[in-house]
Amino acid sequence: MPTYSDRTNDIVDVCLLAGKIILESGGETYRVEDTMMRIAASFGIPRSHSYVTPTGIIFSIDKKNSTQFIRISERSTDLQKVAMVNSISRRISKGELTLEEAYEQLKEVEAQKFAYPLWLQVIASAIGSGCFAVMLGGWNNFLPSLLSGGAGFYCFEMVHRLVKIRFFAEFFASFVAGGLALLMMMAGLGTDLGKMMIGSVMPLVPGLAITNAVRDLMAGHLIAGLSRGAEAFLTAFAIGTGIALILSIR
Repeated sequence: MPTYSDRTNDIVDVCLLAGKIILESGGETYRVEDTMMRIAASFGIPRSHSYVTPTGIIFSIDKKNSTQFIRISERSTDLQKVAMVNSISRRISKGELTLEEAYEQLKEVEAQKFAYPLWLQVIASAIGSGCFAVMLGGWNNFLPSLLSGGAGFYCFEMVHRLVKIRFFAEFFASFVAGGLALLMMMAGLGTDLGKMMIGSVMPLVPGLAITNAVRDLMAGHLIAGLSRGAEAFLTAFAIGTGIALILSIR
């Protein structure tokens, strides 16, 4: 591979783009830093420094007047993009991609939409809710949990598109899911309201956020780990508040 040490700004742009895609798609903080440093080293920059939090990335090249910051305002879960960026990073390390080719492929990954359509996500959430209810208490709670879980997830997506604060979307979704479970229980569907409610809110539980928080803490990224843990706690608090409100007016 040719050396690109005289094109530090272009190298930083590639590194930041790769890190941005991983972080926005639900990747861990240490994965972002490791990927950026490996890409820089592959393009002839052996010493680089990065500082990553869930809301921003700072990347700098040692002994070069090149430091850039990028803001992360929206995060989701799209592990397909994480896998594709990892694949591009490996090809860069093997010398199979030039700087221009790497940047173009990363831009293509960033522009692609791998998320499943909303109707399919709702169906998957509904089935998942019903199956969790079965695991907790038998088939009698499957149908009400399926319906309330699917409706709750749909409400979450709709409210989140209108209000960008996830706390309110998660609170409203859990309130709707719990309310529907209560109504179906009153109508004679289901045998255990608690298990029905648990099943219906399972698609909202921040499993990936909790996992990434623990992995970042274990990797020594204390600030990022605590930040992700706080985000997961707020999500759990929003879900619990919505359910508690339903139970209080029961």
